[in-house]
Amino acid sequence: MSKEIKQMEMATLTNTFKDVRDLVVLHVKGLNSLGEYTLRASLRKKKIRLQMVKNTLTRRVFAELGMNIDAKSPYWQDTTVLAWGASSIAELSRAVESELKNPKMTALYKDKVTVKGAIADGLPVPFDLAVKMPTRLEAIGEVLACVLSPGAQIAGCLVSPGGQVAGQIQTISEKKEGEGLGEGQGEAAPAATAS
Repeated sequence: MSKEIKQMEMATLTNTFKDVRDLVVLHVKGLNSLGEYTLRASLRKKKIRLQMVKNTLTRRVFAELGMNIDAKSPYWQDTTVLAWGASSIAELSRAVESELKNPKMTALYKDKVTVKGAIADGLPVPFDLAVKMPTRLEAIGEVLACVLSPGAQIAGCLVSPGGQVAGQIQTISEKKEGEGLGEGQGEAAPAATAS
């Protein structure tokens, strides 16, 4: 391959991946055309793209883009197909995993499509960890729950004594005059006579 063609391929890769920070790295070998079409079409419906890349050129481009993945990493061994396009690494990983574990397609993909790992925000991570990461909305929900929980407890502590006092005042105001007072409590007790 001539130097000019390599430069053109690297420029194309740079253009494609300049804004991409989350990827799933796949190894595809022996997949027939029906299996490849099915995989691409299913993931395309979820707005996920696939591209087979040349390892040496992609490694250089990723290094220029700030995604330093070691040259001896298993990501750069054998054939490499990159998947990207979802809103988060968790959503992307879950979509890829659900497609590969789809019972209808297991026979097509078995031992032909395997996951090498994932890249989250430019750093390599194990795929099983990427699947368990929260999506953006899940993370926001967890943060809000952590922030709101102590606030709700404080509000409960502030409101509770006031509610008790208000309840007691309301109970007293609802009693009719003299009601609830025992014998001799309504009038002053007669003074004891000294003998």
